[in-house]
Amino acid sequence: MLDSPVILTDDDRAKINSRARHELVQIIAAQALMGLVVSLIAWLFAGLSGAISALAGAGCYFVPNLLFAMRLFLASHQPNGSGPIIFVVGEMLKISATVGLLWLVARIGGDQVQWLAVLAGLVAVLKGYVLMLAFGGSRVRRKI
Repeated sequence: MLDSPVILTDDDRAKINSRARHELVQIIAAQALMGLVVSLIAWLFAGLSGAISALAGAGCYFVPNLLFAMRLFLASHQPNGSGPIIFVVGEMLKISATVGLLWLVARIGGDQVQWLAVLAGLVAVLKGYVLMLAFGGSRVRRKI
């Protein structure tokens, strides 16, 4: 254990915020790419309705996550940033929005929805950060 708290300089905070913003952009880009790739694969195997279903599934998580990431990105430019309560509330809103959008897909899409493609799109975007990690976007390799 540390006997004294870690004290960050303004320069340290600026570097940490810069890295966090960069990684947010990388994660969003990786999630978008994964959603598009799964949609193309669904198009090959299930036709246009499969591709649209996969895009809808991907969008159900991507859109709320993009909005939350933009909120975090903007907060990283403010002196106080974002606190843990705001983060937890944002996560709850993001999950609620995802569930709501999935309900909307079911309600609007009806029998046209191919649920395997929706699930594939959703999971691909949920795990999009794996693509970022695979191509060297990991924090472990970087220094402040």
